[in-house]
Amino acid sequence: MAVPDGAVRVALLGCGVVGTEVARLLLTQGDDLAARVGARLDLVGIAVRDTSVPRDPVVDPALLTTDAEDLVTRADVVVEVMGGLEPARGLLLRAIEHGAAVVTANKALLGADGPTLYAAADQAGVDLYFEAAVAGAIPLVRPVRESLAGDRVTRVLGIVNGTTNYVLDQMTTSGLELDQAVKQAQELGYAEADPTADVEGYDAAAKAAILASLAFHTRVAVDDVHREGILDVTADDVAWARRTGHVIKLLAIAELVEPEGTEGAAPGVPGVVARVHPALVPLDHPLAGVHGAFNAVFVEAQAAGELMFYGRGAGGAPTASAVLGDVVTVARHRVLGGKGPVESRYAELPVHGVGEALTRYQVHLRVEDRPGVLAQVAQAFAAHGVSIETVRQGRAATDGPPVAGDADGAGDRADILVVTHQARDADLAATVTEVGALLVVRSVLSVLRVEGA
Repeated sequence: MAVPDGAVRVALLGCGVVGTEVARLLLTQGDDLAARVGARLDLVGIAVRDTSVPRDPVVDPALLTTDAEDLVTRADVVVEVMGGLEPARGLLLRAIEHGAAVVTANKALLGADGPTLYAAADQAGVDLYFEAAVAGAIPLVRPVRESLAGDRVTRVLGIVNGTTNYVLDQMTTSGLELDQAVKQAQELGYAEADPTADVEGYDAAAKAAILASLAFHTRVAVDDVHREGILDVTADDVAWARRTGHVIKLLAIAELVEPEGTEGAAPGVPGVVARVHPALVPLDHPLAGVHGAFNAVFVEAQAAGELMFYGRGAGGAPTASAVLGDVVTVARHRVLGGKGPVESRYAELPVHGVGEALTRYQVHLRVEDRPGVLAQVAQAFAAHGVSIETVRQGRAATDGPPVAGDADGAGDRADILVVTHQARDADLAATVTEVGALLVVRSVLSVLRVEGA
């Protein structure tokens, strides 16, 4: 396809929901985009697996090709929205090798092997932009990567997966069971036919790895992120959350943790902990009011303080908006000269497991209803240096599914809800293990972290 002199040639890898919207914007807003870039953006091809699949009329069939290897060598900017690790990784490396700037929305690839792409782009002297890889249309990557480069970020906390937020929100507001809420999310197009990546936390973990790497100038891979999904969240958990003034959210958290030191010793080097898990959020916290498939992320920095980013985190049009923002930026660099930031990993901080994180637990126990039980439970907490903030106690419900240890029926049993003060996650987990082994404890019904308090 002939390309006018002075135009920036754009190749698109993938033509699904997001790819179609990217193509639509490139083809229908050409004049506006040219004014912003300083040259026209010409879509030279769209790589797809099958050119015979029916598509949106906005996509000219003449643009479609199955030869992605050739396409990426004919472009100045390559936009990847196909997802997955391969062939996306190989195609982007080939594009970079041929001098093309790269814009990607592929959080799985960046979370698993971002350093390979960063290194290749740096060596080739080309841009690598990925605003759409985290939180869709919400401008989040660039503020963390560039706007806060002169500050010291200490924590990033938020809702980065719209599907799980919708599911948990429906469980809270409509009283649905988890499987019912997931099915509803699928019917509305918020969840895939196979929702594993969302409900088991893989999607959020990849985004947490990207944010941690940017915020703390340290390489954090998705395998470094502690991951728990929402499959164990029950309607009973949601009900107890409401009673205690909380709502359950799947949170991605990346934070600096200070090393434990001896008294009087000089402070050591802080480390990074990245984690994804369901958590109780107080109803007066802004994250508690994030409903439906929306995303919201807090960034805490020493000088800037607390910043909040909120908006639609998924969907074709919102994600395409973020992609086009990156395309305009890298194309402008092509026309006017210049280059965006390279990978920032100068800090090279140690990456710790979730055991080093400081958090609070809410532990729901089914216990024998007799004198002295609470004292035994409190003693187990104290043995691990974990302080109890509040305790709620009441008769155990006799309805609902059977609970392990209660085969003898209702019996003399009670429910205890313990909320701790902040402690190391490793100490809290060890405490729960010891409490669960007490003879007076029939079952540990649930354990949820408490964040944002």
